[in-house]
Amino acid sequence: MAAEIKPGSASSNCIYSSNKKPVLLSKLEGYNDDVSQAVIIPGQDGVITVSDDRTVRVWLKRDSGQYWPSICHYMSAAASCLHYTPTTKQLFVGLDNGTISEFRLSEDYNRLLSVRDYLGHHARVTTICYSTGCDWILSIGRDKTFQVHRANDSSANIALYTFTSWCTALVFDEKSKHAFVGDYSGVITMLKIGGGGAREITTLKGHTGSIRALEWDPAGQRLFSGSFDQTIIVWDIGGRRGTAYELQGHRNKVTSLCYASLVRKLISGGEDSVMIMWDMTAQRKEVLCEYICKLSFCLCVVYRCKLTCLKSDSKIHNFLKYP
Repeated sequence: MAAEIKPGSASSNCIYSSNKKPVLLSKLEGYNDDVSQAVIIPGQDGVITVSDDRTVRVWLKRDSGQYWPSICHYMSAAASCLHYTPTTKQLFVGLDNGTISEFRLSEDYNRLLSVRDYLGHHARVTTICYSTGCDWILSIGRDKTFQVHRANDSSANIALYTFTSWCTALVFDEKSKHAFVGDYSGVITMLKIGGGGAREITTLKGHTGSIRALEWDPAGQRLFSGSFDQTIIVWDIGGRRGTAYELQGHRNKVTSLCYASLVRKLISGGEDSVMIMWDMTAQRKEVLCEYICKLSFCLCVVYRCKLTCLKSDSKIHNFLKYP
């Protein structure tokens, strides 16, 4: 099906009604199955994609203005996720069978050099993060585990943490060495990674559906979470105020998030075929309200608190502060 970009429908009751729309530059086609993930190559007119058709493709823009694959590499199983580090040209690809394969791109982006495999997961790898400062490969999978391997040593497992549900989303703050793992039950777990492995700090509970996407704002110390419950929650982590607010706009599952830190905008996409750009510099209005909060130890309490919201259509959430 050809891609089509439409402006929001005109409606006085719709805060997203607008004649503005992004410009379609190009379409990358030719897959035989779902595209699992795609990343832009910084500084290049290029894109790296992985797909359930087992391919890893590197697309470069040609003189004609069209993108053509300079690399089409077939993996041993469906390629489920990827992480690319531009400075070192390291590419990590997660597979449906639990394997993580490390590659290095050639300088001209025309060759994919195999480095090593990491055999840690026993089911589909859902997210990979590589920390250059720590030299760690962090990953989660449908085997309900979070794992940390040391790069260049496939046998060195630094941390292993087991969950009760599929792990579906992961972000890592390299400075504080905190990892945030979203799972299929809708819970986000905050872990501290250190010499003793992975230690749970707290859990963030606010979504009523599975977590599908996580993004981290290192400057503002905020965590963004997108869920199958059609909402996005912005969690105040670094402020230690214990507050969070909800962004509502999607009419189906939220499946992807991207935070543009330079312009301080959050971009979200969902199964409603809608892309929304949220201005995270918008003025907030503080209010006093009664709020029911379910704490991590399953006790329901009612209390009066000062909370912050973006707009009148935003909902407010509270979560347990971490020490």
